[in-house]
Formats: sequence, C-alpha cells, structure tokens
Amino acid sequence: METVESYAIRSVDRSEVLRYLGYAGQTLSDELGARIDAGMARCLEVGRPRGCVRVFEVAGHEVVDGVPVLRLADCALELRGHSIAAHLDGAVAVGVLAVTAGLGVDAELRRLSLTDPVAQVVVDAAGSALVERAADAAEARVVAAAVSRGLFCGSRFSPGYGDLPLETQPTLLAALDAQRRLGITLSSDLLMTPTKSVTAVVGLFEEPRGVARMSCADCPCRDFCLLVRAGRTCGR
Repeated sequence: METVESYAIRSVDRSEVLRYLGYAGQTLSDELGARIDAGMARCLEVGRPRGCVRVFEVAGHEVVDGVPVLRLADCALELRGHSIAAHLDGAVAVGVLAVTAGLGVDAELRRLSLTDPVAQVVVDAAGSALVERAADAAEARVVAAAVSRGLFCGSRFSPGYGDLPLETQPTLLAALDAQRRLGITLSSDLLMTPTKSVTAVVGLFEEPRGVARMSCADCPCRDFCLLVRAGRTCGR
C-alpha cells in the first residue's frame, strides 16, 4: 500500500499552538490573542501540507552488537534500538510516513524574522501544530490499510525518539522517495527542509495494542479517518 497526497487542513488546535508557545495558563491580552489567531490563519494560508505513506512487511529481526534490529521487506530501512523494538514488538508490518507543511511556511518565517519577530514565533508554533495534523492524516491512511487486512495499529514513533537513531532519517526518506515526491531534503546534520516536516513509523499488529480501547472522539486521526466516513471503526 502506498499513497502520496495533499491534505485539506483548514484549522489547527489553538491549545496546541499555545503549548508550542510555552503557554502555562498565563493571562493573554486581547492584543496577543488576536496576534495568535492571525498567525494561525497566516500559517494555514501559506502552508501546503502533503504526505507520503507506505506499508512494508516485517522481513525479520536480529541483534547486532547487542542492539535489536527490525528489517523491512523491499527496502533498505532498518529500525534499530531497544525502544523501537519494544514499540513494534509483535508487528507483522510497519507503516512508514513522511509529511511536510511545505516551503511556504519556511519562506514566511524568514520574512517575519526581518519584519515581525513576535509573529515569527507564533507562525513557527502554528507550523508545528499544522505538520502534526498532517501526520495525523497520514496515520489515518495507515489505520485504514491495517483494517483492510484485519490488523490493528499502534501509535507512531519517530527517529530521535528513545534510542531510535536520527541517522535512520536518510533511509526512511529514501524508502518513500520523499525528496522527489514531497521535496523533503536532509542537511548534513540530518535536519529536514522544509523545517516543518515529520517522519514516523506505525506498527500493524494481529491483536489490538494497549490496555484501553481508544474512542473515536479521542483519536487524533478522527478528522481524517476513512473508516468513520464509511460508518466503521478500527478497534484501536
């Protein structure tokens, strides 16, 4: 299964933007509240969220120098580390995703750095919230693919989390052909451009993950869920 698509994201969660801004319950003036709303609107205006998703079968497991390694079929991507091994324990396939808010957000941040540093900080936070919404949309595609196979999804996990090395990024992006399809490139220190980009993996399992079943109302993917639109649920 493979998809490359644009996402029609018309809003971001204001509370998430505030969280990225470091908000901890302080009183917001009307002026600052208006600037935050304006920055969110501007980010949505210049952003072009897109994503690519592929599902790979698990090809095998091994231990190299004491470190667990999960290998995927039909690509060079290997997932190394104890934390990712625990996260994907029992997975029969893995959804791999990359999403970006687009170069328009980067261009706006550069412009605002010269003209309005306060607005720059707000748009930066809104861009982070926007790309996470794009990641939710991409994850919804993985969930739908899992259900079509009678499988269940775990949660997404990104390079740099736990002991999954950031050095995983080049092979992950190559597995998706993300430079050609999404315009995502890597610097020598493994930072992505556009800067508001996210990569992640999601395990597909034969049994539900977690102790408590997540309700559709609480699911971060609910706004993009193909199953809900069809009157179904995934049973996560």
